[in-house]
Amino acid sequence: MFSGEHKRETFHDKLQLLRSITNSHAMTETSIVVDASNYIKDLKQKVELLNQEIATVQSSSNHNLWPQVSVETLEKGFLVNVDSRKCCPGLLVSILETFEQLGLDVIDARVSCADSFHLQAFGGENDEDEDNIDAQMVKLAISNTIKNWSESNE
Repeated sequence: MFSGEHKRETFHDKLQLLRSITNSHAMTETSIVVDASNYIKDLKQKVELLNQEIATVQSSSNHNLWPQVSVETLEKGFLVNVDSRKCCPGLLVSILETFEQLGLDVIDARVSCADSFHLQAFGGENDEDEDNIDAQMVKLAISNTIKNWSESNE
C-alpha cells in the first residue's frame, strides 16, 4: 500500500509533467490545471481549423473536377460554356436534350470530349417558343442536367 507521502510525490511529479507538456509557468496546482485546460482548448480549436481547411481543400478539388457552366446572353440567344477537367461520357447528349427542353436551337457548337470535356455552344431561341428565358434559367437547367448526369454515373 502506498503511503500518503508517496502519493503526494507521485501527484507532484505528474503535476510537473503536466506543467512541462503544456508549457505552463504557473507555480500553484490550480494555475497549472487552468493552464492545461486552456492548452487543451487551444488544441481543440487548432484541430477544428485543420479539419475545416481539409474540407475546403477536398471541396475545391472536387469542385475543380465538377463541370463548370457559364452562360452569356447574346443579342439573339445564349453562349453556353461547359468545362470539365475530366472526361464526361454521355454528358453532351444530356446537355443537348436540355437545350431542346428549353426551346433552344443549337446554331453553332464546338465540343471536345477526349481527355476532358469542353462545350461551347451558341443556342438561339425557337421562334415558336413564346416564353422568354434568361441566362440564369439556362445555367440552372444545364447545372441540374450535370448534377443528374453525375448522380447517374456514380
